[in-house]
Amino acid sequence: MGHFAAMVGVIFLLGLINLSAANRDTCDLYAAVGLSVTLPLDFDGLTNAHELKWFHNNTVVFHRKQNKLIVVKTGDISPMGSLQLKNLQFSDAGTYQADVLHPNNSIAKKWSGRLCVQGKVPKPQLTYICDFEFCTVNLNCIVTSPEGLVFSWTLGKKTLLNQTRQTWSISLSHLKGENVMCSVGNKVNRENSDVVRLTCKSPTWANLHCFTFKTMAAVLAGAGGLILLLLIIIIILCCHHKRAKTQMRLTNKVQLRMPSLNKQESGSISPDYETMHGTEDYLSPSPNECLLQQKGV
Repeated sequence: MGHFAAMVGVIFLLGLINLSAANRDTCDLYAAVGLSVTLPLDFDGLTNAHELKWFHNNTVVFHRKQNKLIVVKTGDISPMGSLQLKNLQFSDAGTYQADVLHPNNSIAKKWSGRLCVQGKVPKPQLTYICDFEFCTVNLNCIVTSPEGLVFSWTLGKKTLLNQTRQTWSISLSHLKGENVMCSVGNKVNRENSDVVRLTCKSPTWANLHCFTFKTMAAVLAGAGGLILLLLIIIIILCCHHKRAKTQMRLTNKVQLRMPSLNKQESGSISPDYETMHGTEDYLSPSPNECLLQQKGV
């Protein structure tokens, strides 16, 4: 039980240490080296009767009491008690505190905040390499001391919000000769690189190799559709040709059968006609035969 309590105590102390470190690293104000900054007390009711103290890391840097300057180590004071720091250096960073006291030493107003001083960001240099093996363009935003800096990229006229790393790769298939620019910044200033136009003159095999899956699928789909259309046209033409050929064959057959039918009809009618006429002659005797029959011959 004692070991468990000790462990809990250690964990609690570590948490307090981490929390205090996090609070120490939190900045309320940011300023650049060589520039000016105002620490805002903004006390409208400040008069000469008030006592005003400013502390930097628990050291008094300004003290005025009943309109008498007791300590003036740095900066100027505005009519509302704000502290104005000029030509900032890294040593000016830290925690600042202001106390305003009434003549009876009661608190009129308090202010505290942490000032972080950052250096000016240098201008970055943008370089790129065309990698035809992996079908990409590898870009690098070169800057000295990149730690703590924020990177951003602009392609054409569009800022890419999801690209915040120092390096960036873009597919060759998406490359259309756009202008690219990288930017580097911190809390106090930002610098842009020169605009660079991406030009990757690749051999023919690289162009074919670097087609994206969607592009290849579109090409294959288009080719398949064209082949299917050609097959349909060929089938229609074949059917039409076959129908025309069948029609012609039937026409020729009919034309060939017509003379033979005419010949058969003429041949079958003539004998019958002769037979019928021959019978009539036999059944109808001549006048002489009738006279002989009457005489009994």
